[in-house]
Amino acid sequence: MTYPANLDLGVVGNGTYGALIDRVGSLVWACLPAFDGDPAFCALLSPKRDGGAWSIEIEHFAGSEQYYLPNTAILRTILRDKNGAAVEITDFAPRWRHYNRLYRPVGLYRRVRPLNGSPRIRVRIQPLADWGAREPESTWGSNHMRWLLQDHVLRLTTDLSLRMVRDELPFVLDRELHFILGPDETLTQPIGAYIRDAEERTTIYWREWVRYLSIPLEWQDAVIRSAITLKLCQYEDTGAIIAAMTTSIPEAPHTTRNWDYRYCWLRDAAFVVRALNRLGATLTMEEYIRYIFNLVTGERADLQPVYGIGFEAHLHESEAEALEGYRGMGPVRVGNLAWKQVQHDVYGSVMLASTQLFFDQRLQQPGDEATFARLEPLGEQAWLMHDQPDAGLWEFRGRASVHTYSSVMCWAACDRLAKIAARFGLGDRVQHWRGRAERIRETILANAWNEELGHFVDAFGGERLDASLLLMADTGFIEASDPRYIATVEAIGKGLRRGHGLYRYIAPDDFGAPETSFTICTFWYVEALASIGRHEEARQLFESVLARRNPLGLLSEDLGFEDGEAWGNFPQTYSHVGLISAAMRLSRAWSEAT
Repeated sequence: MTYPANLDLGVVGNGTYGALIDRVGSLVWACLPAFDGDPAFCALLSPKRDGGAWSIEIEHFAGSEQYYLPNTAILRTILRDKNGAAVEITDFAPRWRHYNRLYRPVGLYRRVRPLNGSPRIRVRIQPLADWGAREPESTWGSNHMRWLLQDHVLRLTTDLSLRMVRDELPFVLDRELHFILGPDETLTQPIGAYIRDAEERTTIYWREWVRYLSIPLEWQDAVIRSAITLKLCQYEDTGAIIAAMTTSIPEAPHTTRNWDYRYCWLRDAAFVVRALNRLGATLTMEEYIRYIFNLVTGERADLQPVYGIGFEAHLHESEAEALEGYRGMGPVRVGNLAWKQVQHDVYGSVMLASTQLFFDQRLQQPGDEATFARLEPLGEQAWLMHDQPDAGLWEFRGRASVHTYSSVMCWAACDRLAKIAARFGLGDRVQHWRGRAERIRETILANAWNEELGHFVDAFGGERLDASLLLMADTGFIEASDPRYIATVEAIGKGLRRGHGLYRYIAPDDFGAPETSFTICTFWYVEALASIGRHEEARQLFESVLARRNPLGLLSEDLGFEDGEAWGNFPQTYSHVGLISAAMRLSRAWSEAT
């Protein structure tokens, strides 16, 4: 079969797992039984043997179209043949409230029906095991097939003749067909009625969730799609939030910058929490804080930058030899050595994600003094580390510096603890944390401002620009009206902007010079432009990035400067966080519409 040549993919999921479906309705990526599992469907990364996808193929294919049901994570694909016949495929992962809890099994439900004419189709389902290395053992019964994966038994239940599925026989589609791919459980009711009911329940869930989002007046579709995508990236069994659903999609053509993002970076997750908090979806924050408290034990609170979704601390890195990589651009990496790095911004990231817990009166279980006490060790670590070298948020593997952004986030940790202490009237703790925040601030202003260049720099005593400096105002460290911040924004625009995008930095690192635009950095720049009064320029740049989303409104990590092609892991939470935050900043007020 032909594997995806770009990232025109849709995502479906339910908080337990996620699946990527290409523009012709083929399931090309799904790790089972969770985000960090073995990709039984791995066609996205070009397996060396045949298989790794589930496709519904129409004979004499002429074209396709694809869209989400409004305000849901339910995806529809329409395939057309040269004679005008058409097939509709509906894909979704079940998710609804059941007995005061969420029903969200590891399952993909698929409904296939003829729209027009007499289309001939073929059903091909070929899961692989051990990262594409082998075909799993399979069995079949009267109306189901089973594949024995390494840690999971996958079962397909259908009302299509299994001979058609097993032998991949073509047939005329003259009725609606139904497929459930999921746990090895017997279905005890008619499959058609069950899937139609499941689709209705799942639709109700998503539309109810979207209904209560506090969205901006403008760019509503883009914000809603980004919010749903972020929601799909939280592993609700533990509260972890993954950076992306994929591994090893390179940041640029033929670069070795390809990593496994199926884990929880505390920084990335904190950005997600803050974005969804702004939309009013605070449950993600509550679940994420639960995840953090399961990581932080004892009096010390040393935090790694990244953990597994099941609290795993060690994410040993290896290569999957049976996969050639995205468009053949290997290697395919499993695991991520970033767990070994020191990145001091994590303490501030967790505190910024947690602060609303203490001030939002809508929450059923708001933060109390005991919760505050559990967070204080993070502040102590921030204080100890604020002027110490680290790998920085861009995870340099070959150099360490006292990075300005890391220090600012250490300041943020102490600053927010002071505000929370004031909320509870804890005068001595307010004084303690306010004093530390002020001393960190003085240290940063003395060491991160380059008088000769006239702007803030990436590291103490440094000379380089870094897009993360754009966040100095957003964190509250400095006012957006401060001439020093304005000068830094202008310097970044001149030094890091290229056309419709922004580099993270331009200085070569361990892997050479960056080649593509880092999408969230462009959104940071959009917000910074707006904050210093350049609103029209900010809106124009924002619109140009929106135009580069894929046809379903999704973003990967990076975009090509010239052609706007998507690169990097997908869908990227960072990018959708940036979209939401920029839209909220730029949108006209609802009062202007009424």
